[in-house]
Amino acid sequence: MRCQPHYKSPVYIWLKNEQSCLLCGEATDTPQPICTPCESELPWLGDQCSVCALPLPMAGLRCGQCATRPPAFERVLAPWAYDFPVDSLITRFKHQGKWPFGRLLGELLVDSLQHHFDEGLERPDLLVPVPLAARRLRQRGFNQAAMLARWLSKPLQIPCDEHLLRRTQDTPAQQALDAKARRRNLRHVFALAPDASVRRQHLALVDDVLTTGATAQTLARLLLDAGAARVDVYCLARTPKPGESA
Repeated sequence: MRCQPHYKSPVYIWLKNEQSCLLCGEATDTPQPICTPCESELPWLGDQCSVCALPLPMAGLRCGQCATRPPAFERVLAPWAYDFPVDSLITRFKHQGKWPFGRLLGELLVDSLQHHFDEGLERPDLLVPVPLAARRLRQRGFNQAAMLARWLSKPLQIPCDEHLLRRTQDTPAQQALDAKARRRNLRHVFALAPDASVRRQHLALVDDVLTTGATAQTLARLLLDAGAARVDVYCLARTPKPGESA
């Protein structure tokens, strides 16, 4: 079992201008280990729902779900659609322990969020990673959402609390379930830590991918019911609707 890493420095080696792109192996010309051509070819999320970031054919719209049944969270911020090569990088980070890929995506997410803050997005008071089930944490050895939150915290100067939320029940993996089954799967699964206080706080949930939004909805509702003022969601990628390409 891999122990949850607690690095004070990047998990890859900084070689200044001599570092190589993690995707193609060529020398990079950027602060991150990714070259400009590879970065430009990532599946950047374009037109999207202004609430849940679902890919849409036009900008400035809400998807049908958010228009008719607004979610508990205020807004989702995700740089990419869940498409190649981001989907492969997330999988290798999450399921194979390839932390440099996660760190690279996390640093690019920092740049994206900082741009939104510069454009007037309200900064949250606290970053809160989505908790992982105890059995899955033992199997994987780390919580990818907690690692992402930690990597976002220092450069964005936003505190991170990895223990605010707890997963009290182990449930089947969400990947194979549809939206309705995901909601059933999450009933009574999460709780606040016994000494947690979130009253009047603006919180940002951190996770790797947003699919149906069931987990984000459940956690946002829990936090709002506990007195939080606002809940946003920060993630690496957003999936399209089933059957649609990104």
